Amino acid sequence: MQRSMLDLWVGLFVVAGIVALVILAFKVGNMSSAGSGDTYEVTANFDNIGGLKPRAAIKSAGVVVGRVKSISFNNERFTARVLMAIETQYKFPKDTTASILTAGLLGEQYIGLEGGGDDKMLGAGDNIRLTQSAVVLEKLISQFLFDKAAEGGDAKK
Repeated sequence: MQRSMLDLWVGLFVVAGIVALVILAFKVGNMSSAGSGDTYEVTANFDNIGGLKPRAAIKSAGVVVGRVKSISFNNERFTARVLMAIETQYKFPKDTTASILTAGLLGEQYIGLEGGGDDKMLGAGDNIRLTQSAVVLEKLISQFLFDKAAEGGDAKK
C-alpha cells in the first residue's frame, strides 16, 4: 500500500516536470502566442538581419504588436526582405522606423517599431522605408581593433 502511494507521487512529479518542459519549449520557441486575430502585412528591407528568425516578435514601446512572418533575400537590392504581420488594432504612420534589436541575455532578436509623425497610416502591402540593421558584434570588435592598431601606428611616428 505504502509503495504504491510512493509510486503515485513519483509519477505525478514526473508528469509535472514533462509539462513544465513543454511549456518552456513553447516559450523559447516563440510559440506561446499564436496570434490574437486579424493582421495586416508590411515589408521592410534590411542590410543585415543578424539572427532574426521567423515568428520573432515585433514590438513598439515594449508591447508585442505582431510577428515576423517570413524572411527572404531581395536579389535586386541585395538586402534581406522581412515580411511582418502586425495586428490590425495597432496603427503606425507611414514614416515609421523599423530597427532590429536584441533582448535579454540569450540575445533573442526582435524588430522594434518607432512611429513617426505622418498623418497617413501604414496599410496592407506597404513598405517601411526607414530601417536600421542589426548590430553585428564581430564587426564592432574588428572595427575597435582596427582603430586601436591605427592609433598604435600613429604613436610610433
